Amino acid sequence: MAGLAGPIAVGVEEEFHVVDVDTRHLVPRAGVLLDQLPADRFTHELQRSVVEANSRPFIRLEDLGHDLTALRRTVIQAADGLGLGIVAAGSVPLVDLEALKISPDPRYEQMLADYQLLTREQLICGTQVHAEVDNRDLAVAVAHRLAPWLPPLLALSSSSPYWLGSDTGYASYRPLIWQRWPTAGPVAAFESAAEYDQVVGDLVRSGVITDPGMIYFDIRPSAHVPTVELRICDACPRVSDIVLIAGLFRALVARELEAVRRGPDRSVRLEMVRAATWRAARSGLEGDLVDPVEGVPRPAAEVIGRMVDGLRPQLEESGDRELVTSLAQQALGRGSSSARQRRAFVRGGRLADVVDLLVAETRSEEWETAFGGLTPRMRTSLLDGYDAPGDEAIIEGTVREPYQPVLRTLDRLGPDGLRDRQERRDRHQRRNGMTFQVEGEDESRIFPFDLVPRLVPPGEWAEIQRALPQRVRALEAFLHDVYGGRQIIGDGVLPAWVVDESPGYRGSGRRIPAGTVRCAVAGLDLVRDDVGRWAVLEDNLRVPSGIGYAVANRRLMAEVLPELVPGPEFADPQEGLRVLRETLLAAGTGDPRTLAVVSGGPDDSAHYEHRMLAEELGAILAGPADLRVRNGHVEAAGRRIDVLYRRVDENDLLAGPLGQEILEAAERSAVVLANAPGNGVADDKCLYRYVPRLIEYYLGERPLIDNVTTYLCRDDGDREQVLDRLAELVVKPVDGFGGQGVVVGPDASPEELREARDRILASPDRWVAQETVRLSTHPAFDGRRLSPRVVDLRAFVCLGETAVVPPAALTRVAPADSMIVNSSQGGGSKDTWLPRG
Repeated sequence: MAGLAGPIAVGVEEEFHVVDVDTRHLVPRAGVLLDQLPADRFTHELQRSVVEANSRPFIRLEDLGHDLTALRRTVIQAADGLGLGIVAAGSVPLVDLEALKISPDPRYEQMLADYQLLTREQLICGTQVHAEVDNRDLAVAVAHRLAPWLPPLLALSSSSPYWLGSDTGYASYRPLIWQRWPTAGPVAAFESAAEYDQVVGDLVRSGVITDPGMIYFDIRPSAHVPTVELRICDACPRVSDIVLIAGLFRALVARELEAVRRGPDRSVRLEMVRAATWRAARSGLEGDLVDPVEGVPRPAAEVIGRMVDGLRPQLEESGDRELVTSLAQQALGRGSSSARQRRAFVRGGRLADVVDLLVAETRSEEWETAFGGLTPRMRTSLLDGYDAPGDEAIIEGTVREPYQPVLRTLDRLGPDGLRDRQERRDRHQRRNGMTFQVEGEDESRIFPFDLVPRLVPPGEWAEIQRALPQRVRALEAFLHDVYGGRQIIGDGVLPAWVVDESPGYRGSGRRIPAGTVRCAVAGLDLVRDDVGRWAVLEDNLRVPSGIGYAVANRRLMAEVLPELVPGPEFADPQEGLRVLRETLLAAGTGDPRTLAVVSGGPDDSAHYEHRMLAEELGAILAGPADLRVRNGHVEAAGRRIDVLYRRVDENDLLAGPLGQEILEAAERSAVVLANAPGNGVADDKCLYRYVPRLIEYYLGERPLIDNVTTYLCRDDGDREQVLDRLAELVVKPVDGFGGQGVVVGPDASPEELREARDRILASPDRWVAQETVRLSTHPAFDGRRLSPRVVDLRAFVCLGETAVVPPAALTRVAPADSMIVNSSQGGGSKDTWLPRG
């Protein structure tokens, strides 16, 4: 995942046994299954009786559960047609060693030659959890520090009481089989990733192992992705137990990352870790575990309860506390899989009954029962062929619970009904003037509007509401500073050229009174990546549009698709206009205060919004030519204006003698310009790179939302990297807006890349480049069915005495096979449902 940091994403590798449904024995038929499974999600393992599935990484644990369930559904459906059963457990009781073979792979054949019976007896399956740690030195440090906390996770997964037809007396016998390998067990402390890699290299050179992939530590930095990998756990029959382990592991990683950053490494006694691991394997959830802090025996429920309580800050930060606490209580209440297997044997007296239980639990879609999902038999034909990793509504053919009512409504209408509603939509937009003009075109265009609404999850919207005011407050402080004492430059926090060479840095900005709010309305463009992580793509502090369209889209939806008007649990975007009006009025000083929306007129592409806002805000709609300055005050339509809500470029407003008179009135506080001239210095693409630094400098806080990794082409090192990676990056002009001049490297032609290279070399200071983020998608109706489209979200901050995120946001939708959402480039929009409160 390129470009973003932030919350830790987690993913899972899950191994499945393949059994014959008649004999209940393991069978070496993984190959025939894999022939029917997607190669990017399933692979072979050492034994021909094992299939491995790989989830995608996710931020939300609910999404991880849906993905794991969908993967199981896929492999089970393939197995059903072959007379096979799928078992997710550490071991299977019924095994015929003579009938089993290793997978036909040169690496595995070498392992058989080297390790003999140890290889043939590797009839175990595990669950590996990956948690993002993109700094390899930190990953190595965290892996060692986490060692005492792994035995409780093993206990939660314990599902291997039987081995080769016998009850071992252990809840999890798999670790005892696993730890016979020469490189298994807890990982030692290392000073750095380089030292760790050196030891791995030494082990390979020793000839005891053949490659780094044979490092089988209980936890390790991954060799192929930027993660730390938990490897100690058994495969789990229930998806909910995997999600619980993933949530706890992520919280443990987050806690230890913070601890490493705060102070020196804490050495762990590996003798105690080995002893605690044995205790967990022996007892599972039904006996004592070794307390990771005090090193004394305590009941498993107490150890795990204490662990959950101790991780409360990390679980709350990730939004997992309620879910993880509930899953832990459920897991402790029902006991381990090992205990359930033994009870099945006692009831039936046959090991075949144990296998039947494991097959049934593996195919049980208990996660979907608990958290909702649209099963295949309920699927709508509108989703035929829908395939979009990282989609916000559909995950592996499962419709996320909040979207199920939406999809049922769309399904009832069907393609014909939806096309009819599209025609009704177009007539409504034409009738109400919801059109815009593109430069060089004679005919106005209808604003493209998609009929499938977007629902922003409550936790994610709450995160956005916390993060955006922080960012805008820092940018406001920056504007006051650079048009004042320039302290940030004097302190060496920001290079002077970022301000002095910015196209948006204007002398007019210095004429705004010190106490004036310079950015009354900010529009921040947010993107959500394919694992569910939000970031700010652009800051718009000059004349951000969109809040009116957010309101208009809801009205349009109610007109053409009243079946999909949201319920009371969702906010009314009309409330956003109230917040906007109060913010603008509070900026003025008159009594009563009068607003004017300053528009470029009917030829302005956003004129529909300007007209609509003037009506809704009780403001006068005026063009620059309609303004007058009399007796030191600005007037329009014969009335004194207190606040000019500026929706035109400052050059269009302040050009000529009248513009200078308006600026003089603003300088005397006789009128407020919202937003203030000169704000462009705070939202060009060069300054964007430094916004996290502004937050730390002005507010003394850590940024609550990320930037996309950005390179400044004026910098020699950055420029060299950009030119080497043009086909991978997104190139933008530093002062561009509306998608103009943007080149998306992965989608660009060789000619477009050559032209971008020439422009950068000619004027490197005018260009930046950003990592290409794998963006989330959302269903859009294409006239026949639903297809995935890239989306972003423009959210707003109204700044007065406090910074408020109004409950109105604009989802913008890219055309098919594009990442650019701007309407001038063919993009459209959606109705956006935000949670109330």
